Amino acid sequence: MFVHGRIGVFVRKAGMLSEVRQEPDLTSEADLRAAEVVRPEDVLRLNTITQDYLCKPSANIYDIEFTRFKIRDLDTDQVLFEIEKPADDASEREDQPTEAARYVRYRFSEDFLHLKRVGATVEFIVGNKPINKFRMVERHFFKDRLLKSFDFEFGFCIPNSKNTCEHIYEFPHLSPEL
Repeated sequence: MFVHGRIGVFVRKAGMLSEVRQEPDLTSEADLRAAEVVRPEDVLRLNTITQDYLCKPSANIYDIEFTRFKIRDLDTDQVLFEIEKPADDASEREDQPTEAARYVRYRFSEDFLHLKRVGATVEFIVGNKPINKFRMVERHFFKDRLLKSFDFEFGFCIPNSKNTCEHIYEFPHLSPEL
């Protein structure tokens, strides 16, 4: 049994919220991958995990780079998963990003689903442009069933900054048939 999650990152530009989309609401991964703009509202309507990222690496105009990710059991403080980009990878940052560099694979056993609370720490750096209203959407699925959806707004991010935050998750009760 595996729990899958995907993080979507969005930056709202001033005035963008009042724009009206001329095309119909998009609800499939294929529709969103073909769209010029992917909005948080589009992602929040998805009813299954995506098989791939919805945006190309070239869409990362703010040069946001996730450099560390850690998941821990808050009741025991046991680190369940941690990955950090090596500091000497800075030279790769200036090259064109590769698709492989965007993926972090992690799998948890069924025991993970019995935890009560976990902390997820994410560290990211921002390029040389300031970011207003940086928003991250997380949707956690198990067997194509949405377990939990989170919508975080970081607000303003300073150019050339390293940012760290920990989100606390209370796990929902799962029925035995899952």
